[in-house]
Amino acid sequence: MRALITILVAACSLTTHAEELRWGFASADGLPYVEVKDQQLRGGVIYQLGQLASQKLGYSAEFVETPNKRIDEFMQRGRIHVICNSNPQWMDRPERYHWSEALYSEEDVLLLHNQQPPINNLNQLYGKTIGTQLGYVYSEALMEAFAKQQIIRQDLRDHSAGLNLLSKQRLDAIIDMRRPLNLALRKQRGAPLQLNPWVIERYGMHCTYSPKLPVSAEQLDKVLLELRDQGTLEQLLNAT
Repeated sequence: MRALITILVAACSLTTHAEELRWGFASADGLPYVEVKDQQLRGGVIYQLGQLASQKLGYSAEFVETPNKRIDEFMQRGRIHVICNSNPQWMDRPERYHWSEALYSEEDVLLLHNQQPPINNLNQLYGKTIGTQLGYVYSEALMEAFAKQQIIRQDLRDHSAGLNLLSKQRLDAIIDMRRPLNLALRKQRGAPLQLNPWVIERYGMHCTYSPKLPVSAEQLDKVLLELRDQGTLEQLLNAT
């Protein structure tokens, strides 16, 4: 961990380019991906990845909170140049953008109350209320069930609010990425909650670039793949 901090400090101090590389982030992603303090991104994988990649390209890194429903607008305007923790399936007309290769993988799982029996398939969710994140796109089958109100979607303000509601059994389950749920559970030791074994969907996580990216897509691709293939990304994911 000390070596990683040293690398990040060097990344900040060596940046000499006058321009900024602007990275979007969603505060609802939570750790290990984002850590927000005083409405600013201060830590997490996205922060560290943005600092390292920007430094390698000779830019300073700026981080811009980007609501899911405004990603297209921010990308088209150049308000942000890059957004990671993303997947082409989650965006309208993803062909408009350049996508990096998958940098790591994630999976959607359910968090249940201890008194709730395991859920093994979509049919067992029918009639239940599921805590979700505003603007997030889930598996096609689950999104269809939400649209038909076979499963009730309840958008949550943040992880803390969701865990509180689930602990009081005012929700039947929460759906989220495995890593943030694991960390949230670790911080809530003693909460009557458990991860459900059924994996709803597994997917690769990519970065996508604005048409107004100030460097070539090929340059950014190269830097991100180096960080992946040299094990730096894995180190960041496992550091929290």
